[in-house]
Amino acid sequence: MKRPLRKALLTITITTTIAIGVALTFAMPVAHAAASSAAAETPGASFQSPVPAADRRGTEQTLLTFPEWYLVHSPAEYARIVQHEPSHDFPFLDQIGQLWSSYATVTREQMHDNYPLNLGYHVMIWVIASSTTVEYALRSLYENTVGRASWLLGGKKLTDEDRYGAQAAQEYVDFIRQEPWYLFDFSARLHHLWSDVPLWGPDLVRKWERRYALTTEYAIKAVYGKLIEKATRATYTPALMTTDVVVDRLPDGWSAPAHVSVLARLPDGRALLALPRYFDFRLAATTLAQQGIHLTDIAGNTSVILVTVWAKDDAPLPAGSGRILFEQPLTIPAHTRRVALLIPVHGLSDFLAAAGKNGLVTEHVYDY
Repeated sequence: MKRPLRKALLTITITTTIAIGVALTFAMPVAHAAASSAAAETPGASFQSPVPAADRRGTEQTLLTFPEWYLVHSPAEYARIVQHEPSHDFPFLDQIGQLWSSYATVTREQMHDNYPLNLGYHVMIWVIASSTTVEYALRSLYENTVGRASWLLGGKKLTDEDRYGAQAAQEYVDFIRQEPWYLFDFSARLHHLWSDVPLWGPDLVRKWERRYALTTEYAIKAVYGKLIEKATRATYTPALMTTDVVVDRLPDGWSAPAHVSVLARLPDGRALLALPRYFDFRLAATTLAQQGIHLTDIAGNTSVILVTVWAKDDAPLPAGSGRILFEQPLTIPAHTRRVALLIPVHGLSDFLAAAGKNGLVTEHVYDY
């Protein structure tokens, strides 16, 4: 058992070194240059947009952010599964397939619509997707051999280590919805694993195997994360944490959602707002939509925006839901699929306001 595990750790180390080298020497400078020019050259962007030029983002980024956000969606699905089931029930290999197939689909759409290449963003996706592929492949091999054996020998019961790992997995997901993954404190989770979780107890084989698996995972990611953090801070300027949008009006008595501010009221009755970026963008945009306030321009874009929803497997999408780009099955919730939709920017607010009534769960709005 020791030799395969030693090889697995060596493979991760080599892959990490290569990934960091690629990111430092190629991906980061190109990404910075691409981002600085994307707004001026993106088809579909409004050149008369009230959004300041520095705050505009290229339309292609609504597509290219999906593979990046898949690495939030996938850990979220893992966290849902391990709340009640062993880790080997997570479909690691299927997730690898979903990651790369979705990347291929959004890339084809980008090329079809003649959006800028944004090579730096692609290289970043290759790096993180390749790292995830290696990680998931190794974890699939381990969990379906050593992990599954300890589960059977332990009487098919979750141990304190299983429950601790599930809690840490959910904490990780909650964190990366707004912050880069490498800032997550894996070292603290490793410390608390050994200080707070009893070393002795029922089902010792499963307990100690889980402790080994979690220790290895947290230790590797703590070191890898620190290296990525240093490389990123040395090369990238911090990302904007807001998305500027134009709304059609601000009616009397409207209530500003959390972290939303009015930047300007325009002469024609429209208004320029700053919304929180990433996970909270969906929440803010939905709250505005429920008050009858419509987004007409998002980060300088008036064409289309990517949205993913959860829909029951046997339920058709309601009319006016946009164009389906691809679908992916989910493990939990059961009998549910993820649907990626391209929705006109001017129709986004109506879609968000009606999604719940139409039996849909809006997972994410990819705000460029």
